[in-house]
Amino acid sequence: MANVVVIGAQWGDEGKGKITDLLSRSADVVVRYQGGVNAGHTIVVDNKVLKLHLIPSGILYKNTSCLIGSGTVVDPKILLKEIDMLIDNGIDISGLKISATSHVTMPYHRILDEAMEADRGSNKIGTTGRGIGPTYADKSQRNGIRIRDLLNKQRLKDVIEIPLREKTVY
Repeated sequence: MANVVVIGAQWGDEGKGKITDLLSRSADVVVRYQGGVNAGHTIVVDNKVLKLHLIPSGILYKNTSCLIGSGTVVDPKILLKEIDMLIDNGIDISGLKISATSHVTMPYHRILDEAMEADRGSNKIGTTGRGIGPTYADKSQRNGIRIRDLLNKQRLKDVIEIPLREKTVY
């Protein structure tokens, strides 16, 4: 059993998506193991332009399973938009699996990201404003919301109190 791992060596567009897409054609499983919606890549299939930010491009190949791992931060709004776009283009998404322990980028993460960047003034770091950094900060502080928390209303209500209380600073 051979395994191939594509790892970026720098920040920014370096062709990881294109390489992953090429390798996905013969892969049994493609795993997105980290990152968020701040990056993405465009794929042209049958003259249709598909833009993916979260879902691995292996989803385009019938016998390839695609996993979004627990190291990935998931923006549900973007995820659902991508799923709808794939379905609308006749792409079977039955091979897509998402780790229940993936952390969720909540709407307040985007707001916080933009507010913190604005507060930096001339020392801005150039975030995309998509909430990736604040989501990972919550993950590392062990008070983030995970996919499994979204599946139980009472659980979500219980776990969201602490991060919301902390975020009222901004």
